Amino acid sequence: MFERDKVRRLFLSGTQWQDWSTETLAGDASSRKYSRLTGPWGESAILMDANPTTGETVGPFIDIARWLTDHRLSAPQVLHCDQVAGFLLLEDLGHDTLAIATATTSEQVLYDAAVDVLVALDSMTPPSQLKSMTPKVGAEMVAITAETYHHCNPAPLVAATQAALEAFAPVADRVALRDFHAENLIWRPNRSGLDRIGLLDFQDAFVAPRGYDLASLLRDIRRTVSSTQVTRQIARFATATGIEPATLSAQLATLGAQRNLRILGVFARLIQRGKPQYASFLPTVWDALSTDLAHPALTDLRHVVLSTLPPPQDRR
Repeated sequence: MFERDKVRRLFLSGTQWQDWSTETLAGDASSRKYSRLTGPWGESAILMDANPTTGETVGPFIDIARWLTDHRLSAPQVLHCDQVAGFLLLEDLGHDTLAIATATTSEQVLYDAAVDVLVALDSMTPPSQLKSMTPKVGAEMVAITAETYHHCNPAPLVAATQAALEAFAPVADRVALRDFHAENLIWRPNRSGLDRIGLLDFQDAFVAPRGYDLASLLRDIRRTVSSTQVTRQIARFATATGIEPATLSAQLATLGAQRNLRILGVFARLIQRGKPQYASFLPTVWDALSTDLAHPALTDLRHVVLSTLPPPQDRR
């Protein structure tokens, strides 16, 4: 820890930010750490510490941030960086996430703005360097759940997930920021249009079937999105993108199920690695998974999931 603090000081040494006060911010499920640096006049910036010794890298964040801003979306500008050391100093997009802003702004206003960003992303050609979540890749991503959540053979779960993706979400051709949910979206009410939503935590972006990020937004495991908004936003997205509503419904259920199956496994691994706070999320993830598995298109996947994985309170 002392050595990392030394590298941090060297990164900021000689810059205008070196003597700014530091406030530690809540982290995410990765090994990255974040701080808000505040200057003498209240100006601020965000410090990302992506320690390379933990397997983190800042290159993908820089690349996707540049791609987003080139397309007139609000990702933070990189103010200062050291890719080798794993430090980035970023524009501070604001203090209030959508999760916080719901206390003062209507859910409809917030989610309309967020889905407007997804509609814009839907029309963009993905960056060429991104990996694709084909049905095979998406299915392999849930193997971790059988292995760490319940310690069983992953083959049946992987095969059933691949079959569902091949049937209802076969084509990976849209950019997905991947963790597009309320805690990663900054509400900026004094801006207009797409600029009202600041984007964070997109370094793991990939190319996925249409609607992946919409499923992430509406099946948010950290906060419940009302059924009214779920219905409204699916309809808005379908109309804006020209996809047939029934097709979109099955595709979103499939993508939501795949996503939350993987999250069960990732959170189980985090618990095993000494982060017991993630245990409290498991029932919510299971509930979101169950909601999507109730879709008529996913009868086969639902059967395999329920015969392979127990609810959180019953797992080994």
